[in-house]
Amino acid sequence: MEETSLFTTNAVQQPLAARLRPQTLDDFIGQRHLLGEGKILRRLIENDTIASMIFWGPPGVGKTTLARIIAQRTKAAFIDFSAVTGGIKEIRQVMRQADENLRFGDRTILFVDEIHRFNKAQQDAFLPFVEKGSITLIGATTENPSFEINGALLSRCKVFVLQALTADDLVVLLRRALQEPAGFGMREINIADDLLGVIAGFADGDARAALSTLEMAVLNGELEGDTLKVTEESLEQCISRKSLLYDKKGEEHYNLISALHKSMRNSDPDAAVYWLARMLEAGEDPLYVARRVVRFAAEDVGLADPRALELAVAAYQSCHFLGMPECNVHLTEIVVYLSLAPKSNAMETAYLAARKDALEQIAEPVPLQIRNAPTKLMQDLNYGKDYEYAHDNPAGLTTMQCLPDSLAGKAYYVPTGRGLEERYKDRLEEIKAWKKAHGEKK
Repeated sequence: MEETSLFTTNAVQQPLAARLRPQTLDDFIGQRHLLGEGKILRRLIENDTIASMIFWGPPGVGKTTLARIIAQRTKAAFIDFSAVTGGIKEIRQVMRQADENLRFGDRTILFVDEIHRFNKAQQDAFLPFVEKGSITLIGATTENPSFEINGALLSRCKVFVLQALTADDLVVLLRRALQEPAGFGMREINIADDLLGVIAGFADGDARAALSTLEMAVLNGELEGDTLKVTEESLEQCISRKSLLYDKKGEEHYNLISALHKSMRNSDPDAAVYWLARMLEAGEDPLYVARRVVRFAAEDVGLADPRALELAVAAYQSCHFLGMPECNVHLTEIVVYLSLAPKSNAMETAYLAARKDALEQIAEPVPLQIRNAPTKLMQDLNYGKDYEYAHDNPAGLTTMQCLPDSLAGKAYYVPTGRGLEERYKDRLEEIKAWKKAHGEKK
């Protein structure tokens, strides 16, 4: 028998993603919220009770694969139709075929890939046939159906949201590709687990991208005897970006976010922007960076510049609305702003000090004077007795004690004199002086 070659067989001439396309639900990776045991979409497919539906999700998550699995399992006629190549003429031909099937008592399932590419008139052409039951429509789209599919048509379809595959899902898929005969199972491939993780991170939830990257890496691997070795250097060449060799869950992930955080704390906008770029270009989730920035705004700036938190939250929202690469400029703006902002860690130190007392001190009851008393019984028990309403005093202040007795007079918030916090420091000193002068209750 002729030896199998990576380069000569007809099967191998197909892309790896095509060769490994799942044929059954059991082989399908990801979408457990829809295809796990007992989940709705799995039941519909297994029972062959498919209704009109839309598969909505990013590229490479299995929309077309699910349609093909349905095609294999259904007893209905299955027609595969592409919005890229089909027009009104082709739609009418398909509808005539569906009507003919219906006259003989046969169902027709019509799968329309990239249905969002159809214009309104083209989508309208499906509507009467869906309404009278000539076809069961399955559409696949990467765009929000609410915006890209006619309301009348959408109202007759169940929308299933397919999620980007997790890094763990993609690693499972990559290992399968290395083991199965349809993949590289006939060859001895040496690739480290951490490099599989790098490929999974680079693919960013896209199974097709993960398999294509693996295929390129293997075909460009170094031959050592009968073994093809995929090295870090060869993988770098395949993905063309060294910084992408970055494990989002590993040490380098934490090293880089630490570098960003500490550069901002040190008021170094240039270093902060550099570390930001390192993370984003490595494929880091911009929302993760934005969340850390929101934390920084309160932890390291605080009341020295109260607007910092507002702007950090706005940056997070911008990242949520736009995603990468558009949101890179919004993150740059907030990173520079926070780097230049006056710094105060008074919020964190205040909480940590209060937390220590909350955990270590006896949990004293809330003083009676600051308890609510919505019932007569509570009033009889002196709940709310001696409460002083600050707004009744011209100064807007009272001498009422709000801390438990054992902590009376304890100071947790100690403002700095930096930025706007100097104002809050002065105000706090005024409050304390007033209370002292008016005989603060201890």
